[in-house]
Amino acid sequence: MRGHPRHERRWASDSVPDKTIASGGTSPGTESTSAEEFVEVTLDLQDDNTIVLRSVEPATVINIPEDGGAEATPASSSRSSSIRRSTSNSRIRQFSQELKAEAVAKAKQFSQELKAELRRFSWSHGNGSRVLAASSAIASQNGGGGAGSSYYDSALAARALRRQRAQLDRTRSGAQKALRGLRFISNCKSKSKGLDAWNEVESNFHKLAKDGNLYRADFAQCIGMRDSKEFALELFDALGRRRRLKVEKISKDELYEFWSQISDQSFDSRLQIFFDMVDKNEDGRITEEEVKEIIMLSASANKLSRLKEQAEEYAALIMEELDPERLGYIELWQLETLLLQKDTYLNYSQALSYTSQALSQNLQGLRRRSPIHKISSTFLYFLQENWKRIWVLTLWFCIMIGLFTWKFFQYRQRKSFHIMGYCLLTAKGAAETLKFNMALVLFPVCRNTITWLRNTRLGFVVPFDDNINFHKSIAAAIVIGIILHAGNHLACDFPRLIRVSESVYEEYFHEDFGKHKPTYMDLVKGAEGVTGILMLVCMAIAFTLATKWFRRSLIKLPKPFSRLTGYNAFWYSHHLFVIVYALLIIHGIFLYLVHKWYLKTTWMYLSVPVLVYAGERILRVFRSGFSTVRLLKVAIYPGNVLTLQMSKPPQFKYKSGQYMFVQCPAVSPFEWHPFSITSAPGDDYLSVHIRQLGDWTQELKRVFSEACEPPLAGKSGLLRADETTKKSLPKLLIDGPYGAPAQDYKKYDVLLLVGLGIGATPFISILKDLLNNIVKMEEQADSASDYSRNSDISSGSTDSPNKLNPKRKKTLKTTNAYFYWVTREQGSFDWFKGVMNEVADLDHRGVIEMHNYLTSVYEEGDARSTLITMVQALNHAKNGVDIVSGTRVRTHFARPNWKKVFSKFLSKHYGARIGVFYCGAPVLAKELSKLCYEFNQKGPTKFEFHKEHF
Repeated sequence: MRGHPRHERRWASDSVPDKTIASGGTSPGTESTSAEEFVEVTLDLQDDNTIVLRSVEPATVINIPEDGGAEATPASSSRSSSIRRSTSNSRIRQFSQELKAEAVAKAKQFSQELKAELRRFSWSHGNGSRVLAASSAIASQNGGGGAGSSYYDSALAARALRRQRAQLDRTRSGAQKALRGLRFISNCKSKSKGLDAWNEVESNFHKLAKDGNLYRADFAQCIGMRDSKEFALELFDALGRRRRLKVEKISKDELYEFWSQISDQSFDSRLQIFFDMVDKNEDGRITEEEVKEIIMLSASANKLSRLKEQAEEYAALIMEELDPERLGYIELWQLETLLLQKDTYLNYSQALSYTSQALSQNLQGLRRRSPIHKISSTFLYFLQENWKRIWVLTLWFCIMIGLFTWKFFQYRQRKSFHIMGYCLLTAKGAAETLKFNMALVLFPVCRNTITWLRNTRLGFVVPFDDNINFHKSIAAAIVIGIILHAGNHLACDFPRLIRVSESVYEEYFHEDFGKHKPTYMDLVKGAEGVTGILMLVCMAIAFTLATKWFRRSLIKLPKPFSRLTGYNAFWYSHHLFVIVYALLIIHGIFLYLVHKWYLKTTWMYLSVPVLVYAGERILRVFRSGFSTVRLLKVAIYPGNVLTLQMSKPPQFKYKSGQYMFVQCPAVSPFEWHPFSITSAPGDDYLSVHIRQLGDWTQELKRVFSEACEPPLAGKSGLLRADETTKKSLPKLLIDGPYGAPAQDYKKYDVLLLVGLGIGATPFISILKDLLNNIVKMEEQADSASDYSRNSDISSGSTDSPNKLNPKRKKTLKTTNAYFYWVTREQGSFDWFKGVMNEVADLDHRGVIEMHNYLTSVYEEGDARSTLITMVQALNHAKNGVDIVSGTRVRTHFARPNWKKVFSKFLSKHYGARIGVFYCGAPVLAKELSKLCYEFNQKGPTKFEFHKEHF
C-alpha cells in the first residue's frame, strides 16, 4: 500500500542498525560497528496534515564510483559495495547522518516539552475536551490505552513538520507587501515621519500629562488613536507586560520607549507586539478565547457591529485553519504564516491587471514634451471636452451683448439721454437682457422637453446634462441685470430727474411723466416702482434660499428660523416665480419712456417659455394622476434607507440611469422629489431607494414605518411591508421618467461607475440591465447552437437563425463594467445585497466587476484591521462569502486610490472609450474629473466624465 501518490514523501538510504530494528530503543542515525542494512520508509501526508507510516522495505543502494558513473545494487550486496564508495560520498553521508541525528533530537525534545505544556494548559483554557475527544477516538480505533499519548506525539510531529514548511521566502512580492503592513500608526495620522512624528506625540504628552506622567486613559489620544481607544489601551497593556509591569501611568522616557516599539519598521517587532496584545497570560500561546477577544476589539475599533456579534464563529474559523492538529492553541509562527499568506486567499475581486503590451504602449505618454506641445495639447483637449458648452455659452453671451448694445444705442438717440446720461442707457440695456434671461431661465427646468430633446440629434450638439448648471448661470446673469437696472434707476436716473428745473423738465420729460414734475417717492410709488421693488424682494428671497448654504442646511439658524434652511425652504421659495412673472408682465406694461404697445416687448419674450413650462406642469399633474401605482413591498434598511417597490404602469417606459419624481400625499400634497430608479427596464416593477436626508424624507420614513412589520427570521432590513400586510400602505404618486447623464452608458466600450453611499442608486439599474442583456445573449447563443445542431441532423432545413429571428438585438457594445461603491456604514451593503449576489452568480463571462469600499475600517496594513483582513480571507476561501458585506463581492478597506485605478484602466483597456459616471459628493467629482483630464493626455484611451445633477 502506497497510499495517495499526491501526498507521498520518501526518504531513501536511511541508515538503521540491526539492533535498532530489533529493539527500537536506539535513536535513528546511531552508528554501529556491525554491518549496516538500508530500508526505504514510505510516509503519507494526509489532508488533515497528519503523517501515516505506510511501509518499510529494503532499500536500493546507489553506488557512486570514482568515474562518476552510478550503479544500483541490492541491499544484500551493500557490504562489498560500501568499500568502493568515494571519500566525498562518505563525507556527504556523514553530514546527512549528523543532520538527521540533530533534527531527531530536537524534535524529541520539542515533543516532550510540548506534551508537558499541553497537559498543563489545554485543560485550563477550555480546550481539553476537544483534545480528549480526539484522543479517545484514536484510542478506540487502535484499541490501546496509550493511544492518547500516541495522538499527542502525532499531533506535535505534524505541527513541527508544518512549521518547517512554513519558512516562507520573504523576498517574494506578496510577502514583501505583508511585511510592510501591520502598522500601529496610520499613514494618514501625520504626513511627517521619524523625529517629526515623535515631536507631535511629545507635544501631546505635555498637554495631557499630570505631574509629569501620562495616564493610561490618555494614551490613545497622545499617540493619535483617539477613535480607537480600546485598541490603544490593549496596546498599552501589552507594552507594559513586555517590561513585566502593570502600570496606570508612564513617564516621558517610558512613552518614548513605547513609541519606539510601535513605530519600529521591523515586521518581526510589530508582529511580536500584536501577538503580545492577544497573548494576555504571556504563555507564548493564543487560545480560541483570546482570538475571540481580539476580534471583538478590532471590530469595535472599525465600527463593525455585526462582526462583533459573530466573533466566536470567526475565532473558531481561525483556530480551524491554524490549529488542524487540535492542540487548542496557536503560536507566533502560525500567525505570521497566516499574515504572509493572506493574499493567496484574497483571490476574488482582484484589481485590474497590467498587460505588457499596453504597458509598453503607454510609455509614449511618459516621454518629455516641449512646453509649446503641452500648451497646445491642453488647449485642444479643453476644446474637445467643452466644445458643446463653449458654443452654447458663446451664443448666449452674443445674444445678451447684442440686446444690450441695441437698447444702449436706441436710447442714446432719445432726448432723455441729455439729462439722465449713460445711467439711462445702462438701465435700459440691462432691462432688455433681463427680459431675455427671464424667458430663457425656464427652459433648462422643462424636464420633459429636455428628456425628449436629448434623444434627438440635437443631443449630439447641446449639453443637456448641464441643464441645471446653465439654469444657475442664467440666474447669476439675472442678478447682475437687476443690479444694473434697478441700481441705475434708483441711484442715478431718478435723482437726476427730480433735480432738473421746471423749464428743462417741460422740454424733455413732459410727455413721459406728465405736467407736474414727480418727486422721488412719486416715482417709487408708481406701478413701475412698486412692481419692481416687489420683484426684487421675491427674487432676493428665492436666490438666497437656493444657495448651497441654505439648501443643504450648512447654516445653522436658531429654532424659529431653522425652517428657512433645507430643501423645503428652497422648493417653496422657488414657487415665488409665479408672483415674479405676474409682476414682470405688469412692470412691462407701465414702462418709463415707452408708450406704444408694440414697443412693450416683455410679454413677447415670456409668452412661449411660460406656456411651455405651464404645459409641463399641467402634464405632470395629469400624468401623475393617471400613473397610479400599487406598492408591492416596503423595506427600511440600516442607514435610514427606505426602499419602495411598486407596480410599473404600462405606459411608463424608461432607461437605466434615469430618475423619476415621487409624491406622497400623506407627507405633503404639493412636494415632488427626484429619485433614481434602481430597477431595470426589463423588470416588471419599479423601485427606488430613499435615504433620510431632510424633513420630507424623514417624515416619509416615519409614515411608512408605521405601516411596516418587524422582519422575519433570515430577512434583511429592520422593518418590512408588502401586499399581505394587514395595515394599508400610504398612497404614492410618481412622475417621469426624466433623462440623466447615466442613461447614455451604452455608447461606451468600458464603464467606470462610482457611487458614494446612496449615490450608487443610478448604477444599480445599469448593472441589472447589463446583467439582463448578458443573460439574453447567452440564451440566444445557446438557442443558436441548438439550432445549428438540429439543422445538421435535419438536412431539409435551410433557414438560418437570423432569418428565424429577424428582430434580434444588436451585440452589446459595452465589454466591461466596473462598479466602485464607497460607503461609511457596514449596513449599507444590505441595500443592494441581492443585486450583487445575482451579478456574481449569473455573470459567467466576467463582464461586470464590483468593488465595495468601507471607509470606517482602517486601511489594509493597519494593525487595527489586520485580523479582520485575515478572517475575511479565510471565510471567503471556505464559504465564498465576504464577512463585511455578506455577499460574494469582496469589501476593500479605506478609500480607493483613484490614480491607481485609472492607471490600470489605461493599461488594460488601451485605446478604449471609457465612460466615467459619478454620483455623490462634489469633492470626489473634482478629483475624478481632474484624473480624466490627466489620463486623456497619455494616449488614445478616452475617459469621459459625467456627474449626476439633481
